[in-house]
Amino acid sequence: MRRRRFLKTLAMTAPLLLSPLAPKAFAGLFDELTDVLPDEVASMLESGKKLISGFEDITPEQEHYIGRSVAAVILSKYPCCNHRNGQRYVNVMGQALAQASDRPETFGGYHFLILDSDEINALSAPGGFVFVTKGLLGCCRSEDAMASVLAHEIGHVQRKHGLQAIQKSRITGGATALALTGTATLSGGTLKEVTQTFDDSIQDITTTMIDSGYSRTFEKEADHDAVVILQRMGYDPNAIVDMLNVMRTRFTPQSKGFARTHPSPKERINNVLATIGTYHRPAAVKPRNDRFASMTKGL
Repeated sequence: MRRRRFLKTLAMTAPLLLSPLAPKAFAGLFDELTDVLPDEVASMLESGKKLISGFEDITPEQEHYIGRSVAAVILSKYPCCNHRNGQRYVNVMGQALAQASDRPETFGGYHFLILDSDEINALSAPGGFVFVTKGLLGCCRSEDAMASVLAHEIGHVQRKHGLQAIQKSRITGGATALALTGTATLSGGTLKEVTQTFDDSIQDITTTMIDSGYSRTFEKEADHDAVVILQRMGYDPNAIVDMLNVMRTRFTPQSKGFARTHPSPKERINNVLATIGTYHRPAAVKPRNDRFASMTKGL
């Protein structure tokens, strides 16, 4: 009876456990549940001693829980955009582009969301959680350009750049295994300790991703993958250059987001041109232009 009550309660609160505020908001709940499953607690704590030697050891399921938690932190920093047509449009485009990538499926599937921010930025969390700001979408003059933004972030996901960034932060293997075991299996015990450990690790990952950004090598790889994905879908990769040129005109010395965490637009343009050759202005495709104008109106 106690076990069923525990699992029912945890199932209802599981999404909230991933919030950065979870350790404080649910302290009472954790205290109430710490003695529910003593055998499973001992087993979980024992598994927490296991070390994860590298990001390759993280399973797709664990990657999903890491990404979902990073996504929760991102949404605590940026509000979600309420533009329904835009959200639907970005999701349909993103899902289609993901199918043309080298990693068309993830454990929990791809998720795309527009953030209500004028900051020019995009973020991709492990497992397929992709966020793009209104400010960055404002740099897109066509559907092809918008597709290039999403394809770049999908490139980060398919190469697991986020997981590799985890290993560069202060996260420890034992803490990771402990936290992921508790989250993934919904078995309990010292949940307060597990959630606090997991929260600290996710905060570290998110700080690395938002403030430091990926390496120039990772950004170059993501741009290369964007070119490939766009070509597979029939989009013009020259649109990447168009989008970056608009972005370059909008950056200021005080700019945040891409300006702080990514190589300069000029550097990225040179890398893209090294892949596609001489720049050619993308041809106008009326159905795409009409769709882009209609779906992004008022965004």
